[in-house]
Amino acid sequence: MIRRNFIKNTSLALAGCLLGNPSEIWKNYDQDLIIGHGTHRYKIDLNWGALNAQYYPVKDCHEMVQDSQGRIIMLTNHTKNNVIIYDQSGQLLEVWGTEFPGAHGLSLQVEGGEDFLYLTDCERHEVIKTTLTGKVVLRLPYPKASGKYKSASEYLPTETAIAENGDIYVADGYGLQYIIHYDARGKLLNIFGGKGTGPAHFDNAHGICIDDRNPKNKTLLITARQQNKLKRFSLAGKYIESIDLPGAYICRPVIHKKEIYLATIWSGNGSEGTGFISILDEHNRLVSAPGACQPRYENDKLQPMYQTLKVFTHPHDVCVDQDDNLYVPQWNAGQTYPLKLIRV
Repeated sequence: MIRRNFIKNTSLALAGCLLGNPSEIWKNYDQDLIIGHGTHRYKIDLNWGALNAQYYPVKDCHEMVQDSQGRIIMLTNHTKNNVIIYDQSGQLLEVWGTEFPGAHGLSLQVEGGEDFLYLTDCERHEVIKTTLTGKVVLRLPYPKASGKYKSASEYLPTETAIAENGDIYVADGYGLQYIIHYDARGKLLNIFGGKGTGPAHFDNAHGICIDDRNPKNKTLLITARQQNKLKRFSLAGKYIESIDLPGAYICRPVIHKKEIYLATIWSGNGSEGTGFISILDEHNRLVSAPGACQPRYENDKLQPMYQTLKVFTHPHDVCVDQDDNLYVPQWNAGQTYPLKLIRV
């Protein structure tokens, strides 16, 4: 099911998992437990980033990025502090933002030596580009000029990806499922995809990134979450291939070095509270799944994945730092702060 419908039917108390206090979730586990597979294994830091919720509350912790200073920036849809900035030890540095009730996607791009943030807001039906201190420098409203949308209410953007030349790609993951391509100034260049079952269409185009692992052939990786697939397109919007991840309901792809990291919000049959992390190698094969079963291929096909340890409820993003540690914010997880996974 698409998350907008899922929200209506999900309670904060998930069966079999205590929420609110991370230590309660883990009280029956060895605190030195190592999760993951192969060379990508992690120890869990339960206390990273925990703040006084009276002063710095979160609702859904949606996405995280690392800026050029090494700081970890998190986006939440709590309008008391939409943006929370930590150092890598989890100490609070700064908060800002009270105007983004539907804050969902967060991308960072260095432009002319300066870091900029791109926020998607489902409730405001727009993309907002800001400085690291929250100054708005560009707004992209719903793409009326495309002829695909009757009104702004049909446009519920979830993610952006920014090309080296400044072009902006927006995934309308909770709306009509189109991918909208703008130039750096916000001029509409192209629109493709849309809801459907064909290879070039989407069911929940939740996340998007630019795969630059081959600098001579950069492409787009786009989530088709309800189809358990990553779909590859050219930068001009031509479908190339699909990467099947059966049993994994994936959020946005994150490229780090030669690998792809994906928060997997649900697994198996899509039941609530069944998330884990997916890590794909340079050949786009699943090599580690912290919180889930051992990845297994038969006849070159990945076998269905499912949660085996209730480490996570609904992981929504993965931020990877310079030491290959992971920071994992979660949606609908009892308003808890992110978890840090320390690479071992």
